Amino acid sequence: RFPQHGHYVPQKFADNRIISSKYTVWNFVPKNLFEQFRRVANFYFLIIFLVQLMIDTPTSPITSGLPLFFVITVTAIKQGYEDWLRHKADNEVNGAPVYVVRSGGLVKTRSKNIRVGDIVRVAKDETFPVDLVLLSSDRVDGSPLGPESLLLRGARLKNTKEIFGVAVYTGMETKMALNYKSKSQKRSAVEKYVYFLISFLLVEMLLSKGREGNCFILRFISDFLAFLVLYNFIIPISLYVTVEMQKFLGSFFIGWDLDLYHEETNQRAQVNTSDLNEELGQVEYVFTDKTGTLTENEMQFRECSINGIKYQEVNGKLTPEGFSEDSPDGNMHSLMKEEELFLKAVCLCHTVQINADQTDGADGPWHANGIASPLEYYASSPDEKALVEAAKPFIFLEYNYIYEVMKTNQYKLLHVLEFDPNRRRMSVIVESPSGEKLLFTKGAESSILPRSKSGEIDKTRVHVDEFALKGLRTLCVAYRRFTPEEYQEIGKRLHEARTALQQREERLADVFNFIERDLELLGATGVEDKLQEKVQETIEALRLAGIKVWVLTGDKHETAVSVSLSCGHFHRTMNILELVHQEVKYLRCHYLRDGLNFEDHVIQHGLVVDGTSLSLALREHEKLFMEVCKNCSAVLCCRMAPLQKAKVVRLLKTSPEKPITLAIGDGANDVSMIQEAHVGIGIMGKEGRQAVRNSDYAIARFKFLSKLLFVHGHFYYIRIATLVQYFFYKNVCFITPQFLYQFFCLFSQQTLYDSVYLTLYNICFTSLPVLIYSLFEQHVHPHVLQSKPVLYRDISKNAHLGYKPFLYWTILGFFHAFIFFYGSYLLMGEDTSLLGNGQMFGNWTFGTLVFTVMVITVTMKMALETHFWTWINHFVTWGSIVFYFIFSLFYGGIIWPFLHTQDMYFVFVQLLSSGSAWFAIILIVVACLFLDVVKKVLYRHLQPTSTEKAQVMLCFYIQLHQYVKECIC
Repeated sequence: RFPQHGHYVPQKFADNRIISSKYTVWNFVPKNLFEQFRRVANFYFLIIFLVQLMIDTPTSPITSGLPLFFVITVTAIKQGYEDWLRHKADNEVNGAPVYVVRSGGLVKTRSKNIRVGDIVRVAKDETFPVDLVLLSSDRVDGSPLGPESLLLRGARLKNTKEIFGVAVYTGMETKMALNYKSKSQKRSAVEKYVYFLISFLLVEMLLSKGREGNCFILRFISDFLAFLVLYNFIIPISLYVTVEMQKFLGSFFIGWDLDLYHEETNQRAQVNTSDLNEELGQVEYVFTDKTGTLTENEMQFRECSINGIKYQEVNGKLTPEGFSEDSPDGNMHSLMKEEELFLKAVCLCHTVQINADQTDGADGPWHANGIASPLEYYASSPDEKALVEAAKPFIFLEYNYIYEVMKTNQYKLLHVLEFDPNRRRMSVIVESPSGEKLLFTKGAESSILPRSKSGEIDKTRVHVDEFALKGLRTLCVAYRRFTPEEYQEIGKRLHEARTALQQREERLADVFNFIERDLELLGATGVEDKLQEKVQETIEALRLAGIKVWVLTGDKHETAVSVSLSCGHFHRTMNILELVHQEVKYLRCHYLRDGLNFEDHVIQHGLVVDGTSLSLALREHEKLFMEVCKNCSAVLCCRMAPLQKAKVVRLLKTSPEKPITLAIGDGANDVSMIQEAHVGIGIMGKEGRQAVRNSDYAIARFKFLSKLLFVHGHFYYIRIATLVQYFFYKNVCFITPQFLYQFFCLFSQQTLYDSVYLTLYNICFTSLPVLIYSLFEQHVHPHVLQSKPVLYRDISKNAHLGYKPFLYWTILGFFHAFIFFYGSYLLMGEDTSLLGNGQMFGNWTFGTLVFTVMVITVTMKMALETHFWTWINHFVTWGSIVFYFIFSLFYGGIIWPFLHTQDMYFVFVQLLSSGSAWFAIILIVVACLFLDVVKKVLYRHLQPTSTEKAQVMLCFYIQLHQYVKECIC
């Protein structure tokens, strides 16, 4: 009964709508404009536009306003479209049909209408629409699922026809939504160059103003702003929209690449973040998980140790070491007591579930119409599933599975002591047919052997080490018998801990440790997780490319080292430094300093470190430890917790060198590492989709990493580097003649170009060739890049987008601009009567000549940079020049009534009617490009890069192939 007189205030909970979009219809315009004008170039052009509106300037406000409007509009359309896709995805999720209990019956509604407190029905293979607390299921035994019966949104129901649960967290308060980590906007490399050009612009303005002498303050400010408007086009406003289009459109090539398509699972590579395409070509460190990333995550039972005797799986039979399958004593028809108890522990100590559809009917769980059929199992861990499947043939049917033995009243499950990363083990308490209470435990060697009071501990430890050296995943198995009094005490403690309202986890951990003591060791298991295809070749290729690979895994030391050797991460000639074992508490600086002796560059070094020693090293000797790691070719971190993985990535990422890092993994425990790295890659594996959802890129297999980096990364980096620097080059070419012209017009702020040309230079005349280049350029054949990973080193360390290349492009722009201006001046400035009728050229004709030479030269410069020609490249390159001539003829050949001036009327026609003008155009263009061609030829012959050598070899092989083909014909 609610409190009366208005004292009751109902608590408000979030609705169940998921919102991944950034904008709404109402806030799109202001929010998008705010985000766009945070960019330096956009804000700069807004200021220019406002200045043109407020004071008398040499150019029309349209010259700045129209390009700004174009860029803002195109960017807004792109971002609006991407957000519309997010809205569409949200609507599909929020509008999904669900069933809730209302007024005593099931009612169909939409997911967004679920409220906290609603009872929701979820059927098999459906996704949980909210975070639910399980109330009931259709299982006969009343089980399914998690230790706290909390069913998280985004997970899928398996092994059960339907369940009912009460909604406890909805919408953006669900764990899935709270765990979403939005990526911070990275500062573009373009920004630093924009600041440089703004500084240069200020210098030009001061030089121009300095020629006018002393004047009043207001006049000085007015002229200063006028020159700011006159030179403002040195900042390429259209660069941002071109870069965004390049990244957005270019990202589709990854999804379309059939070499990144995995036929078995029908999965293509996917791009979740297109902003990082060029960083795929700059990776210096790769951090990779092992299980499911380097391996298949398909476990197969191989060996076990029982009572100090080692057994192997041979053709489905358990055979003692030294005996063959056909040996008289080699089969297991008559099991000894220890062996039988070991197999019972393996069969009973797990949380594997049988497919609910196979548990119906009177014929039992594995019979359908009287014919035996294989059971389908669901397990939270592939290790558990492999052990359960392996143990079935070696023991009588009545001991097989928890579900079956419960159904036939053979063994009764009493309690499950769930696995946790601190204990590193899990246990079950069962009641045998005779009424005896037994504890079966399995877990890591370090968590079981120290708690075992007797048994073949030494032999088992030797066998575990042998299994690990073979690359097998190991688990130890033990048991304990309870007296009635002990079990009664245990039951009481478990009940109190599980029902505690405060500190429940701590109390449960104490009870579990109390129960799991005085264990009797039964043996150990070895399960194989085979490597994925071409893992060794991929890791070797990464090493040749100059990329250092770190393997971060939760496996024990021996297993991790063995897998590292088998996958090529470590090799036999490598000097391995080890910093392992929890007992290394006496670690001192001298131990790490021994690892700093890297004077012999012939010998490669590898480092093995476990989680405990890593924590100690980072706490006491962080700088020294990281220095050792950077000098090692390969690093292996074993027994790592998920947060430790992220910490290692963060430490290296934030080191003084600030290397570009890449993290790759397949499971939810890799998400923190994937999000921490510069580039995160998710493997579409068997451990859910958390890694894929939180990654920047997703691929189906580790081997696809080489194509992603060496081909796509290489191409993207070269394309974006050339795109950015070419934009600055052509804008320096564009505005420098305007500055030089002021020396000939007494700094009167007279513009050299017509306003329409000012507006359309970056938007129409020179934009398409570089955009098409940035989408299709392949300076080396993809097969060459993938087969020669060493070519990746040519672009590493930001080789093509550093200050030296930028200065080269900038100086080249100034050099070409001087030739444009002074070449036109020398050829035409002295004698302006170059027309047949004696009519003289004016300043607009001179400016048009400079502009014409410039458009042709910068377009031809783009053509010189292009190695991979398609019909699209030809169309936009030569079409841009043709379009300029057609537009100029059309623009200058008509008197436009809406223009307040007709300065350009018939100017272009008169220019083209002069043979001297044509001679000047050809001569100036050749003079500009000749030195550039000579420089390229000399560098290719005197200082060729590995990439340029590969280009020459490829041309040779193509010519040889063509010659052989012609000879055969």
